[in-house]
Amino acid sequence: MDQKIISLAAEKTADRLQEFLQTLKEDDLADLLQNQAVKGKAAGALLRAIFKGSPCSVEAGALRRLKVYTCGIQLVESGDLHKEVASEIIGLLMLEAHNFPGPFLVELANEFVGAIQEGSLMNGKSLELLPIILTALATKKENLVYGKGELNGEECKKQLINTLCSGRWNQQYVIQLTSMFKDVPLTAEEVEFVMEKVLRMFSKLNLQEIPPLVYQLLVLSSKGSRKRVLEGIIAFFSELDKQHNEEQSGDELLDLVTVPSGELRHVEGTIILHIVFAIKLDCELGRELLKQLKAGQQGDFSNNICPFSIALLLSVTRIPRFEEQVFDLLKTLVIKSFKDLQLLQGSKFLQNLVPHRSCVSTMILEVVKNSVHSWDHVTQGLVELGFILMDSYGPKKIFDGKTIETSSGLSRMPNQQACKLGANILLETFKIHEMIRQEILEQVLNRVVTRASSPISHFLDLLSNIVMYAPLVLQSCSSKVTETFDYISFLPLQTVQGLLKAVQPLLKVSMSMRDSLIIVLRKAMFASQLDARKSAVAGFLLLLKNFKVLGSLSSSQCSQSVGVSQVHVDVHSRYNSVANETFCLEIMDSLRRCLGQQADVRLMLYEGFYDVLRRNSQLANSIMQILLSQLKQFYEPKSDVLPPLKLEACILTQGDQIALQEPLDYLLCCIQHCLAWYKSRVMPLQQEEEEEEEEGFYQDLDDMLESITNRMIKSELEDFELDKSADFSQSTGVGIKNNICAFLVMGVCEVLIEYNFSISNFSKNKFEEVLSLFMSYKKLSDVLNEKAGKGRTKTANKTNDSFLSMKFVSHLLTALFRDSTQRHEESLSVLRSSNEFMRYAVSVALQKVQQLKETGHVSGPDGQNPEKIFQNLCDITRVLLWRYTSIPTSVEELGKKEKGKSISLLCLEGLQKVFSAVQQFCQPKIHQFLRALDVTDKEEEEVEVSVNERAAFQIRQFQRALLNLLSSQEEDFNSKEALLLVTVLSSLSKLLEPSSPQFVQMLSWTSKICKEYSWEDASFCKGLMNLLFSLHVLYKSPVTLLRDLSQDIHGQLGDIDQDVEVEKTNHFAMVNLRTAAPTVCLLVLSQAEKVLEEVDWLITRLKGQVSQEIISEQASSQAALPNHPVEKAIIMQLGTLLTFFHELVQTALPSGSCVDALLKDLCKMYTILTALVRYNKKSKSLTHTGEKEKTAAVATAMARVLRETKPIPNLIFAIEQYEKFLIHLSKKSKVNLMQHMKLSTSRDFKIKGNILDMVLREDEGDEDDEGTASEHRGQNKEPAKKKRKKEMKCLS
Repeated sequence: MDQKIISLAAEKTADRLQEFLQTLKEDDLADLLQNQAVKGKAAGALLRAIFKGSPCSVEAGALRRLKVYTCGIQLVESGDLHKEVASEIIGLLMLEAHNFPGPFLVELANEFVGAIQEGSLMNGKSLELLPIILTALATKKENLVYGKGELNGEECKKQLINTLCSGRWNQQYVIQLTSMFKDVPLTAEEVEFVMEKVLRMFSKLNLQEIPPLVYQLLVLSSKGSRKRVLEGIIAFFSELDKQHNEEQSGDELLDLVTVPSGELRHVEGTIILHIVFAIKLDCELGRELLKQLKAGQQGDFSNNICPFSIALLLSVTRIPRFEEQVFDLLKTLVIKSFKDLQLLQGSKFLQNLVPHRSCVSTMILEVVKNSVHSWDHVTQGLVELGFILMDSYGPKKIFDGKTIETSSGLSRMPNQQACKLGANILLETFKIHEMIRQEILEQVLNRVVTRASSPISHFLDLLSNIVMYAPLVLQSCSSKVTETFDYISFLPLQTVQGLLKAVQPLLKVSMSMRDSLIIVLRKAMFASQLDARKSAVAGFLLLLKNFKVLGSLSSSQCSQSVGVSQVHVDVHSRYNSVANETFCLEIMDSLRRCLGQQADVRLMLYEGFYDVLRRNSQLANSIMQILLSQLKQFYEPKSDVLPPLKLEACILTQGDQIALQEPLDYLLCCIQHCLAWYKSRVMPLQQEEEEEEEEGFYQDLDDMLESITNRMIKSELEDFELDKSADFSQSTGVGIKNNICAFLVMGVCEVLIEYNFSISNFSKNKFEEVLSLFMSYKKLSDVLNEKAGKGRTKTANKTNDSFLSMKFVSHLLTALFRDSTQRHEESLSVLRSSNEFMRYAVSVALQKVQQLKETGHVSGPDGQNPEKIFQNLCDITRVLLWRYTSIPTSVEELGKKEKGKSISLLCLEGLQKVFSAVQQFCQPKIHQFLRALDVTDKEEEEVEVSVNERAAFQIRQFQRALLNLLSSQEEDFNSKEALLLVTVLSSLSKLLEPSSPQFVQMLSWTSKICKEYSWEDASFCKGLMNLLFSLHVLYKSPVTLLRDLSQDIHGQLGDIDQDVEVEKTNHFAMVNLRTAAPTVCLLVLSQAEKVLEEVDWLITRLKGQVSQEIISEQASSQAALPNHPVEKAIIMQLGTLLTFFHELVQTALPSGSCVDALLKDLCKMYTILTALVRYNKKSKSLTHTGEKEKTAAVATAMARVLRETKPIPNLIFAIEQYEKFLIHLSKKSKVNLMQHMKLSTSRDFKIKGNILDMVLREDEGDEDDEGTASEHRGQNKEPAKKKRKKEMKCLS
């Protein structure tokens, strides 16, 4: 039968074929087709023949075709056919589909939809036919019966797609169905239906099925809905990541159901690749991604900024046209995230309203962690981002050459954090990805070399961390490091020191690198630039410190800790130590030559020798020999010759140039410290096997120092030719020389004071010598100060640097103030009898702390060792605290005869510096520090006292001191001490937890002081008010406080209308006639500005959320609900602020800064009101107060128009904008918001004639003023006619 059909089909006409087919039953035809298809014979030929004999124009033919289609689809789905046969059948069915009449197409499509919803498809092969059927249907223009109504083809297609997307899809056909839609012509609305359906299916699929589905979705997105696709994908993976992290950090039992971490990351990586590929082909998709993420950063970005979207962005940077935009977006995201965090941390008001958000930095570091799962497409972007952050936000250079990196001002905090994040990204990427290590190292080293002029400490820190992590791995990159060494001669000293310190662990594992460094350093030693020679000395000293010679004492800080697990090249093995000894002695030879160079080079050497000795004690002999022979050149051996030192030999005269040749004071200081260390650490161990000739050095040095001491005491100023009659001017050669000599003598005296005190063992004679040395120092210091006071500039900076070491200062202060041992009593009374000596000891301690605050380290031995510095700082603080609290300033000043600050006041100043330095540099050790201050704290006590309680205990001591001061008579009130106490309280209050009762008590105490005490001291008032505000903002919003203060200011200064008498409120006694303006006024205005900034931030955030809610329709029903408390809070804040401004604008403020600040804040206020009106329809409650305040504001502004013209046009413009949007809102909301508002005519300035005459008489040059006034008004954005009219009125 099949042969007959095929042979009939071969005839020219189809008449006989049609007749034959009509004789067949439908089932016969179906069976015939099935048999042929299963056998795989001529199924295709048979189908063609049947179609030829079943024209669609005849109803019977069309029905036969329908039956064949149904049969064909079942056959293909059955899975019984060969692939080729199935494909042939589907191909033929596709070809003929467009010939079907509309109703049959609808019927076929309905069968498909039914099969999909019932899940009766077996292998989904027939789905290829559905797009053809839907496309054919869409072309039918006639009305077709669909369901109960009639629709045209396009509408039928829409209904079918709607039904299809509303029903259930079997998960195995999701990908095929999605792929199918790309061949169907869809409208935007239909694309939206399909997208929503597919995105809903994500959660039902296996993880491995999602990448191909995403691929199909992205192909489909070319028809529209790009935004929805990206949103859906990002939201799905964001949620998946969250669940994954919760499960990982949660119960271990959950591990059974969790997707393995590696699998999830691989899937995410594949999807990111798909999206990036799609963006390359469709730039619109890339633009949509950026647009969407930019919008997200405005509101609460937790919706679409997550580790997945950041990884996606970083991959997009590989597309050149998007690279710059993406990095700009990421930079903005990072810095905004840190700024928001800072804003939140500084305001309790915001913390209560805004939930804690995850920080972008955490997300980026998570991306680094995830990138270990072959995310090679992300790593390059990560590295670039790390460097961009470090370059953009690293420390900056300021005018005097210092860097700003040490200042921890709040404004710099986000920048510092962004820079630190950049370094963390690079370090973590370096740890994870071997492929990229070389590139990171090269880029860091390039920056170290090429950016010599700008601060690069952040790159050196990163380099140090990289080297510490993997010294052995970096051996492969040694060529790059040795190449960097070649530039050492040209780099600044600080950079060289940082660089060598960072790569030092590499030198221990790579001999070739060490050798190349030594060659470079030797060359540098004889370079013509002074900096290069100093760098050579620094390099050699570093090597000496770190290559220990066998037999050297172990010191707890001996060597920089190297990544011990990696460096198993044992540096202390017998062979290495012998090699090290030869190596170190060679270096010592090189260094010995430095002693013939400039003073700066020698000085570096003297400063470094002590550290070398402490870490490499076997070099003691060589070092001591060098120092001894150097000292002999300047030492007068005859014991009766005064002075004992040849100062002339220390000064070099070349023509007119006079310079220091030998820093003798530093030489003696170095000798003294090395000698002390040697006696305490090495000699006790050597006593059994002591060798006579070795002992000689130390005995010689001791004798020489003893002799110098005795002769320095006997020497008068005349012996040095430095008496009062000497010339100390900087303009003459003799004057410069005398200055240099004077500083050398003072330095030598200080060194000898420390030497004699440390060897004294509390002997009275020695202490008398110490005091005599101090008197010599003091005499010379007085002469210098007296000469400098006579109009000459202060001499060299060395006066700022005492030679006493910090450790000695802490011992000295403890002995002077806290040593109550009976047998020390008599000898210490010698020193205690001199108030000047005690004041000197405290002032040196202050100098050391100041140095620590400014640079992060101190001069002298162990000055770079944070542990030792911290220990000494604790000891010094304990003494200063005891001295200040036990002998108050008032008691001390009663019997005081000398000029200058009292010791108690100096102690307080020291405490103020210490507390701020500790918070800056020792933040993690605060608890340890406070415990060290507590003298009553016994070591045995097991009970742990919190930082809060310890800080509160210290705060109470200073509160008592301030209360005593405030209770004293007015003439006894010491303003400087009061201000210092407030500063100390401010520092300590930062240690209190804002939620603790101690904090609340501190706040109420400060508030009480401001309310009850009235002192007419502006700086004290400012300090106290600042403290009050800084505490208040961490407890609740300060608007009510501002309102009360504004009423006090109004009461004190009176009203602008002189006829009005203002009732004095007196909330705060601290606000009086003297302090109200400008002190308190400027303070409250700056505080109001901060509140306005917070409100502005909240409104911007709300706007961002609204724009996101418009996108997601699900949220539209409750759009207003989540924001309700925020909106209410904004309106409360602004309402109270309006009252505050209302008070101030009616106050008779003095012209100048107060009025300028007020007008600027008013301008900001109106801009924010306008923003609120534009955002929301709920702001009508504000407009009532708004009108009162506005009129008054403008009235007062106009009254002063001749004086302060600049800010006024801006204010008027802001008011008019506010009115404009208020009118818009009135129309929209059908509520008359303008009922209390009178449209502003304040531009046409009304000036009272009598006042104008008076002003004109006072100031003859007022015509010029008028000219400038009209010019400024011209800046306003008003029509020209109105401007002219206004000017005429002003002048009339």
